[in-house]
Amino acid sequence: MSFTVGEHSARHLRRIVRSYLRQWELGELTDAAELAITELLANVVRHVPDRRCALLILRVPSGVRIEVCDDAPGLPVLGEPGAELDEGGRGLLLVEAVTDRWGVVPHAQGGKTVWFECDPKP
Repeated sequence: MSFTVGEHSARHLRRIVRSYLRQWELGELTDAAELAITELLANVVRHVPDRRCALLILRVPSGVRIEVCDDAPGLPVLGEPGAELDEGGRGLLLVEAVTDRWGVVPHAQGGKTVWFECDPKP
């Protein structure tokens, strides 16, 4: 899905993510995935001038992978542990805390993909 996001877009996209997770019988991942997608979309609203992004929701063998792509230059910066009151990087600290893996892939032509994966617990 490709779209322009605003301050209230995360609510609608959380609903879509929740629907996919239920359909895939991965409902236990809902809380983590919803929190992480909210943080990534908030970064688009704050840091991408035209607020355009693409969202990809993938069922992977280990669970679910969600990617948010944009064309804005610059890579996100993970805040330092203990710096929760700083202005930048808090959202990525949350993503790191609630997901099993996450990362950033820079695009050769500019922009990036920020992704995370959540696995069901045994």
